[in-house]
Amino acid sequence: MLIVLSEMFLVGSGMIIRQVSADLPIEVIVLMRNLLSLVWMLPWILKYGQRDLPTQRIHLHFMRALIGVTAMSCLFYSWANLPLGQQAMLKQTGPFFVPIIALWWLKESISVRVKVAILVGFTGVALILQPQEGALHLAVFVGLVGAMLGALAKVTIRSMRGSESPQKIVFYFALFGSLLAAIPASLNWVMPSAEHFVWLFGLAATSTLAQLLLTRAYGLAPAGQLGPFTYASVIFATLMGWLIWQEVVNLLTFIGIAIVCLAAVIMLRGKLQT
Repeated sequence: MLIVLSEMFLVGSGMIIRQVSADLPIEVIVLMRNLLSLVWMLPWILKYGQRDLPTQRIHLHFMRALIGVTAMSCLFYSWANLPLGQQAMLKQTGPFFVPIIALWWLKESISVRVKVAILVGFTGVALILQPQEGALHLAVFVGLVGAMLGALAKVTIRSMRGSESPQKIVFYFALFGSLLAAIPASLNWVMPSAEHFVWLFGLAATSTLAQLLLTRAYGLAPAGQLGPFTYASVIFATLMGWLIWQEVVNLLTFIGIAIVCLAAVIMLRGKLQT
């Protein structure tokens, strides 16, 4: 339930990014998303910060922020430049990277069924990564890189589950993310208007809620187990893209989505039987 709610809020974030990206550079959007997330968390910081914010794992928080801001930049770029449904599907390739990273880092085993699911899943991805005018769309590659880095960030969350609360993880991400994002934003700065700030506050709210829910979920279950529950967002994103922007996803992409969803079912059945 936490993961499904998180994904719905993330699709909402993607819709807002699509709205403001015509006027603001992606670098500025990433910076404002992190800065305004700190504003949304201010009541919690003032009430619990002195007690809950001290940490012995600052290096992991910084690493997670560095990976996460890079992933966020990639995903924001693809949200702005791809149909919502296609980008939502690309983001969902992250769960196929999670078991591989978790095996390498956390020594979590991968069953034969999950290995089959990963191979089937990337077959579907190959159909989503389809040529356009003789070349693969840059935004598709960027979205795939963002999904891979997002998977690494999720495994980082898993490694901190024993000592760090969801609020602490999200706070340090927003703090370090703001500092890291300020560098590229300063090189391509455009001042947001009052209307932009309204949208950006909404982006910070939906993103922060999504991150809190995701962080809580990945603290409750193994890193490779939750991925199959994220695919409801693809339907939601495709529907919203069609209703609002009249986006049409072609047949090959639909086939790729179906294959990736089949892989998710295979992965889920493998987890239920272990």
